[in-house]
Amino acid sequence: MLVCFVLGNGCLFSWNSMLTIEDYYVYLFPKNHPTRVLTPVYQSFALRVTALLTYHEAKINTRLRILTGYTLFFLSSFAIIILDVATKGQGGVGEFVGVCVISAAFGIGDAHVQGGMVGDLSLMCPEFIQSYLAGLAASGAITSALRLITNAAFESSRDGLRKGAMLFFSISCFFELLCVLLYTSVFPTLPIVKYYRSKAASEGSKTVAGDLAAAGVPTGEDEIVEEEPERYERLSSKQLLLQNMDYALYIFLTYVLTLSIFPGFLSEDTGSHSLGPWYALVLIAMYNVWDLIGRYVPFIVKMTSRKCITAAALASFILVLFHCKVWRSRIYDRFDVLPGVEQRVSNRLCPYGGAQGIKGKFTSAIPLAVSCFQGPEQNALGNVLVVFLLIGLFSGVVHDWLWLR
Repeated sequence: MLVCFVLGNGCLFSWNSMLTIEDYYVYLFPKNHPTRVLTPVYQSFALRVTALLTYHEAKINTRLRILTGYTLFFLSSFAIIILDVATKGQGGVGEFVGVCVISAAFGIGDAHVQGGMVGDLSLMCPEFIQSYLAGLAASGAITSALRLITNAAFESSRDGLRKGAMLFFSISCFFELLCVLLYTSVFPTLPIVKYYRSKAASEGSKTVAGDLAAAGVPTGEDEIVEEEPERYERLSSKQLLLQNMDYALYIFLTYVLTLSIFPGFLSEDTGSHSLGPWYALVLIAMYNVWDLIGRYVPFIVKMTSRKCITAAALASFILVLFHCKVWRSRIYDRFDVLPGVEQRVSNRLCPYGGAQGIKGKFTSAIPLAVSCFQGPEQNALGNVLVVFLLIGLFSGVVHDWLWLR
């Protein structure tokens, strides 16, 4: 569970580092809306590559897929540092395009790692995948804490922001390299991991062959599959989706809502406050902390009713949509953004952005959904649900632009 937590952390650590230092990019590229541009670039590549990999998931070597993703995270984090050093942090169109390209590389890395890990861990016990999902949230909480520390340590100047940003990606490089080593040398050799992968191979899964070979476990399943093909018949991805459409739907709705607020609205539309530049950092930190707490709730409160989980997700969506859209538009239409009104609006709305961190409870749908199937189907369904998660993220990112007037 600890290794799963660290690997989950590594999946989003680089991207959360980029999100957390977006005050630096806002300073460098004030006219380019980096908080709203970088996220859709990242999510569009993550979604398309994940969809492609999900379509071919039954034939893909999961070990190679995941190692490719973590390696790409490491190289991209290092590229951010090289780019900033080469341009001396001067900003400009060239550097902004370079940052966008690296953001796309993070998205491609996410597509390889997140879908691969969720599919792989779906073959194992639910606690593993839940720990991995908690690690995803922990990456945001850790980077937020580090950002608050670096913001206090360095002066709120261009040079101070730059030092903090470079420190972030130096830590990210180290952490992603650690994940590469963990997945290469430690995770495949754990006895319980070898047990579950051997079990999946006996059920007809071919995606675990590379990891079993790396751990020195022979399978010899190819001959058996040819002799008894009916034993290894499985539901198609379409059939799995139709049977779990409710899970896919509320995962989609929850992430649409989250990314319509975070990070763009929290970073750019918070008005003027006594906390100054600290205000957006505190809001983002609040979001990340509640996200982490929300993902640990399923360890304590076991919600297994599909109807209850769906009702909770829909209720959250309706409540926040009402407060963040209907109420906001009425205020702006009535007062035409009179002095002071924008700050009162953001004071009322921004806590809802932090409250969306509780979405971790709904992410528990993934281990709950896959628990009813066998190895190959579990891997396929895990990948399909990640696709819907990313569709929700991308839709939310696009929706975030509607806040701009």
